[in-house]
Amino acid sequence: MSRTWRRLRPGYTGGHDGAAGHDETTKGTTVEPNEVTEVLNRPLSQELLARDLTRLAYVAKDGTPRNIPIGFTWNGSQIVMCTTKNAPKLPSLRRNPQVALTIDTEVHPPKILLIRGRAELDVVDGIPEEYLRMNGSYQMTPEQRTVWEEQVHALYDGMVRIVVTPTWAKLIDFETTMPTAVEELMRRQEERRRA
Repeated sequence: MSRTWRRLRPGYTGGHDGAAGHDETTKGTTVEPNEVTEVLNRPLSQELLARDLTRLAYVAKDGTPRNIPIGFTWNGSQIVMCTTKNAPKLPSLRRNPQVALTIDTEVHPPKILLIRGRAELDVVDGIPEEYLRMNGSYQMTPEQRTVWEEQVHALYDGMVRIVVTPTWAKLIDFETTMPTAVEELMRRQEERRRA
């Protein structure tokens, strides 16, 4: 019997569906920072936060959704992404700074970290250290790295740091946690089996 099935026995009250046990459809829920921190400090979350790419979801100027891959770094309390000062996403993020992030694996079963927060935009001169660090995981020889950094410094006179402090987080590992809708189906199936 999987750990998830064991969790669905009578008396199970949840608690791992996300910060404070809230599912991903809950709106207007206040989540305590320590609950978000607990999810983000789990070993699997830390592994995912060490990856190279996240998917940034936001609402575009025309009101339609966007979801883009973007490099990021985790500084222990915030996700930092960097972009050009003329990036089309910036006016949208100024208008509506609410964002969602997905960091996941490409194996089965997938490991998924879902994060929500508010994007703060920080225009900086030069190249942010986070941008150089987030690109440090790509395989480059020292010579390639030197050439790449020279090209970056020659191209950009500045960048915008997109800083997201998580206000909600959910870790799905398909062993101890599942998507909320799947957990509901499993609970119903267990109830039918017992009837």
